[in-house]
Amino acid sequence: QAKECNGVKAPIDTSKPNPNEVEFDNLYLDMNGIIHPCTHPEDKPAPKNEDEMMVAIFEYIDRIFNIVRPRRLLYMAIDGVAPRAKMNQQRSRRFRASKEGMEAAEEKQKIRQEILAKGGFLPPEEVKERFDSNCITPGTEFMDNLAKCLRYYIADRLNSDPGWKNLTVILSDASAPGEGEHKIMDYIRRQRAQPNHDPNTHHCLCGADADLIMLGLATHEPNFTIIREEFKPNKPKPCSLCNQMGHEVKDCQGLPREKQGKHDQFADTLPVAEQEFIFIRLCVLREYLERELTMASLPFTFDFERSVDDWVFMCFFVGNDFLPHLPSLEIREGAIDRLVNIYKNVVHKTGGYLTESGFVNLQRVQMIMLAVGEVEDSIFKKRKDDDDNFKRRQKEKRKRMKRDQPSFIPGGQFSPQALGNRSSPQAISNPRQAAFEMRMHDRQNSTTSSPNTSLTSDGSPSPAGGIKRKAEDSDSEPEPEDNIRLWETGWKQRYYKNKFDVDASDEKFRRKVVQSYVEGLCWVLRYYYQGCASWNWYYPFHYAPFASDFEGIADMPSDFEKGSKPFKPLEQLMGVFPAASGNFLPPTWRKLMTDPESSIIDFYPEDFAIDLNGKKYAWQGVALLPFVDERRLRAALEEVYPDLTPEESRRNSLGGDVLFVGKHHPLCDFIVEQYKTKTTEVVDIPPELCHGIQGKLTLNDNAVLPDQTVESPVPMLRDLTQNSAVSISFKDPQFGEDFVFKAVVLPGAKKPAPVLKPGDWEKTNNDGRPWRPQLGFNRDRKPVHLDQSAFRTLGHTMPRDRGMPAMYANAVPLGTYGSPYARPLLGGQQQIPKLLSNLRPQESWRGPTPLFQQAPQRTAGAAPLLAWNRMLQSQNQYQPNQYQGLGGPMGYPQRPEDRMDRGRQVGKARP
Repeated sequence: QAKECNGVKAPIDTSKPNPNEVEFDNLYLDMNGIIHPCTHPEDKPAPKNEDEMMVAIFEYIDRIFNIVRPRRLLYMAIDGVAPRAKMNQQRSRRFRASKEGMEAAEEKQKIRQEILAKGGFLPPEEVKERFDSNCITPGTEFMDNLAKCLRYYIADRLNSDPGWKNLTVILSDASAPGEGEHKIMDYIRRQRAQPNHDPNTHHCLCGADADLIMLGLATHEPNFTIIREEFKPNKPKPCSLCNQMGHEVKDCQGLPREKQGKHDQFADTLPVAEQEFIFIRLCVLREYLERELTMASLPFTFDFERSVDDWVFMCFFVGNDFLPHLPSLEIREGAIDRLVNIYKNVVHKTGGYLTESGFVNLQRVQMIMLAVGEVEDSIFKKRKDDDDNFKRRQKEKRKRMKRDQPSFIPGGQFSPQALGNRSSPQAISNPRQAAFEMRMHDRQNSTTSSPNTSLTSDGSPSPAGGIKRKAEDSDSEPEPEDNIRLWETGWKQRYYKNKFDVDASDEKFRRKVVQSYVEGLCWVLRYYYQGCASWNWYYPFHYAPFASDFEGIADMPSDFEKGSKPFKPLEQLMGVFPAASGNFLPPTWRKLMTDPESSIIDFYPEDFAIDLNGKKYAWQGVALLPFVDERRLRAALEEVYPDLTPEESRRNSLGGDVLFVGKHHPLCDFIVEQYKTKTTEVVDIPPELCHGIQGKLTLNDNAVLPDQTVESPVPMLRDLTQNSAVSISFKDPQFGEDFVFKAVVLPGAKKPAPVLKPGDWEKTNNDGRPWRPQLGFNRDRKPVHLDQSAFRTLGHTMPRDRGMPAMYANAVPLGTYGSPYARPLLGGQQQIPKLLSNLRPQESWRGPTPLFQQAPQRTAGAAPLLAWNRMLQSQNQYQPNQYQGLGGPMGYPQRPEDRMDRGRQVGKARP
């Protein structure tokens, strides 16, 4: 993290070795996972305007870049126009977001009026335009502006950041069709098929979607890591009515805010924590899968890579973005484990694997599905039993908590304090008054909550002598009505009648549903392994069939029409937006969503049903929206196409990727020469100049060019008057429509060193203690051990008012990375005796001597830095001209032969 000194952040020199003891070659950013949390964050105040949003996105990318430090390629992919199969999910999300936003605003206004009518206190309403996150869709002005801002950001970093010196940057903005993560996978697939590709490239993909794990496995690259935000549940959020913590809007009572701090200095501050990130190492997951999927005595040769592909395929049954999951397979009920067990039992009969390079063998899949179908009835009954047991335990827990709840808890300055809280309690003021208020409060409670009396409306005791319990005090929670009752006989008949409005005996209709689902499975697997098989295909039902219905699927066709084209951006907006978000569309197009006479008004219902489908919460339910008829939509749009302005027509066109390099990059002169000759021909990238990357280059109309000013689209940021970066249009290597990308490990790829020990698999060792998997990328890293006396000494030496919960829980071992985390000694503080000098062998790193082994320096008034997690000021002096020498065969950055040695090559200490 960048250090702040006197309010100014000192940039990090990312050309230095990676402190995570690993060097990455390529970093891919699934940008939509960055755009959403930066534009409408959940755990901190939202940006005030679009400019602040753009700066937040820049800072987020910088943070990821500082962690990963790619040496060859940075690929930024924003979601473009999605395939039709994905648009149904996008439509459902956007309609639901619009409906929930309007309902939340109405509920908030209603509660506000009720609180004010009772004399409650609420701060005045902020007159602020609500940010509609639906604008994060291709074709909107917001996405167009974002693309301009990212072009500026890339040019700025290529000009000023030493870590970007030898980097190739590719930006695939929202005008390039395809989902962000699939544009990234398409790039990797096409580069892998080139003769110049390095099979030991270390990929790092940034994104929070679970399907990135499947996509990473599908590449069969040996070194693939995913970086994502660490998910921390139950983060506190302020009430949107009174801005106070500790309750939600529905529980707000309009009470005055308590003083925050002695002088109310913390009144408007939210508890904002720095976002932390985690690595998911797919090579470790592959080790686990290898142990789990390896099978003996097979009638065919065992191939681990093929079994991984089958595992990825089976995961589609429990849910993906394109198909509803099968009713009998719930991921939280261990559906993946059940599928793997059935697969291992049935694979002896199938005679081979289920898939090959993205193509499905339906005859073998049928055997798996019918095996699941045999246990469907018992799965539904067990689900009901588990659900009943859970409700019973919850009921007992509520009763127990109600019984054990204290009758009175003092508040204010006498309120109970959590144990282990190191902050010193405030001095008691006016204790007599506080004691009197508590007595009066207790007396009021005892008179109003007498168990045997209740008052009528005129204040007299009621003759019944009882009070009707409120719904929230009831032992039973209101349950959504379940008309299907999958645990009772006749569940299939009820399911088809209720969900599809047909009789279960209608064999023709059931076969149509199954065929559509089978087509979907084939389409999804092809999408993951070969690219988009059809831009027009989609699953035309809201619900899935049962596993037991998958009979006779072996002869079902699974081919898709060739030559299909994606929607244009504004056409997609018409297909996924509700009428409430019509302001992002041209006026005449918007009218088609709201005009009662519109030929497609039925595509935009103001209200729609949400079927909980056995779930508890609305967000888990199925939004019953009508499917968009593509022919009717295009026919209606033909009449309004002439109304588009030139700017709108430009935003409605499909674009491509743009490649950027700085002046130090070997490819820079080659690109500049193309602009000088003004060639209109498509030229191939010389792979020896670009880390082995191949593709086609064409001149770009809005190119970033050397010695030309790059204007800043964000007013608060400066123009780049001394630009030396250059950009050019880039296209991935092209292949024939029938070309098949092989799902194999490439020749020459080195298998990463194993991480798992036997105890990791068996879960426990001889003492019954669970093994912990290896943390970090360096398997030779020695674990640090402190005994009891060492902790006592540290406790005496370190300041007690630092307020750090779980001091050592996430501490980085001292001396691990050349000791950037050591804490400088304060003025007059005694040096710790050589307590920690033997934490790890001195020869295992080459950094500067840790401060706790140097003679103490007296620095008057030195500000204490947080122990463990602040870097030394001297370690991060920004020296943009100090580049590390990069170079090697074919222009690759010089890399050690053994990857495990990378982390030890720590730079020499600066004077």
